[in-house]
Amino acid sequence: MKQFFRVLKYAKPYWIYVVLNLISNLLYSVFSLFSLAMVTPFLLVLFEKVTIVAQKPVFEWNAEALKNYFFYQMNNIMGSSGKFQALLFVAIVYVIFSLLSNLFRYLGMFFMSPLRNGVVRDIRSEVYQKLLILPLSFYSKIKTGDIMSRVSSDVQEVEWSIMSTIQLLLREPLMIIIFVIALVMISVKLTLFAMILLPLSGWLISFVGKKIKQRSSIGQQALGEISSVFEESISGLRIIKGFNAIDWATNKFKRQNNAYTRTMNSVFRNSELAGPMTEVLGISTLLIVVWFGGNQVLQNPDTLSAEVLIMFVLLFARIISPAQSFISATYSIQKGIAAGNRIFEILDSEEIIIEKNNPISIPYFQHTIEFKDVCFNYDTDPILNKINLVVNKGQTIAIVGASGAGKSTMMDLLPRFYDVTSGELLIDGVDIRNYKISDVRALMGIVNQDVTLFNDTIYNNIAFGLPNITVQEVEIASANANAHEFIMEMPEGYQTIIGDRGARLSGGQRQRISIARALLKKPDIFIFDEATSALDTESEKIVQDAIDKMMNERTTFIIAHRLSTIRKADTIIVLESGIIAEIGSHEQLMQKNGKYRNMVDKQNFSNDESDERKN
Repeated sequence: MKQFFRVLKYAKPYWIYVVLNLISNLLYSVFSLFSLAMVTPFLLVLFEKVTIVAQKPVFEWNAEALKNYFFYQMNNIMGSSGKFQALLFVAIVYVIFSLLSNLFRYLGMFFMSPLRNGVVRDIRSEVYQKLLILPLSFYSKIKTGDIMSRVSSDVQEVEWSIMSTIQLLLREPLMIIIFVIALVMISVKLTLFAMILLPLSGWLISFVGKKIKQRSSIGQQALGEISSVFEESISGLRIIKGFNAIDWATNKFKRQNNAYTRTMNSVFRNSELAGPMTEVLGISTLLIVVWFGGNQVLQNPDTLSAEVLIMFVLLFARIISPAQSFISATYSIQKGIAAGNRIFEILDSEEIIIEKNNPISIPYFQHTIEFKDVCFNYDTDPILNKINLVVNKGQTIAIVGASGAGKSTMMDLLPRFYDVTSGELLIDGVDIRNYKISDVRALMGIVNQDVTLFNDTIYNNIAFGLPNITVQEVEIASANANAHEFIMEMPEGYQTIIGDRGARLSGGQRQRISIARALLKKPDIFIFDEATSALDTESEKIVQDAIDKMMNERTTFIIAHRLSTIRKADTIIVLESGIIAEIGSHEQLMQKNGKYRNMVDKQNFSNDESDERKN
């Protein structure tokens, strides 16, 4: 139940709605009691057994005074207008109480709506914000589809299971308490007898509820797997079709879908068991009460009359429905807790990248970036080992090496996507961990090989994250990125929707949009992570021209596989298994006849061989 009470904490800002809901539910319960209580006077009038009250009693707020006052009014009506008018009076009073009862029932749900939806909104917003804050390493452990399932279906399950249960918890206990008080006022002995079976009901429900929680947790995990399959299939549709793997993908999905269906069948079957169980127990209890009360009426009619027994049975029967809902709510809570566990697993995930209290602001980069004995591990796997490097403002640094050498990881340390495991990364002589994270990232413009674009206009993709940008600034950045010309040829220019992940653009066009976005940010430091490796020769030349423009008077880091693009770099670093194997300019490294020279010769040989094939 820990997670249930944790969800309740989100209701704190909405306490006024809780109060209004409680007041409405209290009045709903009271008027429901009054409306049912009108059955007894109706029967008394019908069978002409109304108690004679000749003198008008003093009006007081207690059961006996109210009863005498009511019978006094009934005597007057029957004496002046007859039995039919008395029955009509009772019916009108019943309708009034019924209308008031249902009015306050509606108001209770009316005030519950902002509480219920507000809590779910706050949970969803907190999960989204947490997902943006969590380090990139978190996403290497959990599939994207599973995360989407937690944000959507699990949050929805919390709304339907826990929040709907809270709605019942704010209403049904009040109904039960008020009706039980009324039953006690009618007959203490009969009420105590009627309550004997309730502990047995609670034990049976809790036993089945534990099974529901276990199966629901498995079901939510299975749904996450299904969402992952959907996400992977859509993103990899070209591969699935290209390798004729449609049948393979379909069979894989069917297996997971069938497993999820079997699990949820078990959950729903156990959930639906609540209704029959409580109904059978309620009817059994009701019959025993009628039998026991009937004996009381037959043996001692002065203590308990037939009319009062009928009202007792009606009131007790009215308790069965809220009791059934209240007990059934334990099933919903168990389902909601299973979904809540998956949500809070995200919210409780450790934020490895933590900003210090009172961090230092850094509005711009002035002097040097220094890697001092920098080491980095993924879990226990060493990626970088004792990296030492000093980069002066305005320099261009190229990083080369085989796949897995640690090139991208080294650059991910600069915007604090990861923090160093040991050593120091300094900007202008200050450890990067002492700066504001937002300030550090504001210094940098990043262009990756895998361009991330959004299903929006070209303009909004370029101006992404920059609210106070003019159209002219966007066009200048696009022109400098060699993108303005092809943008103006699009059907709606800068207002053209580019589709999911920029599907309506070519690879080179997407890359130039990405460069324009980085240029518009006007960063002090550029990071190019294999920005041209996936492009054809013509697109690469256009993009490389745009990159060359950007590098003027800015500090630039370039990760490249095509070594022809980095010859002008001030310093070239050769990474090998997480260490700097060689460092120097292109000419210096070529004279060493080492690893860099070997890489250049192999690439030149490969290019010559390709030219021969073309000829």
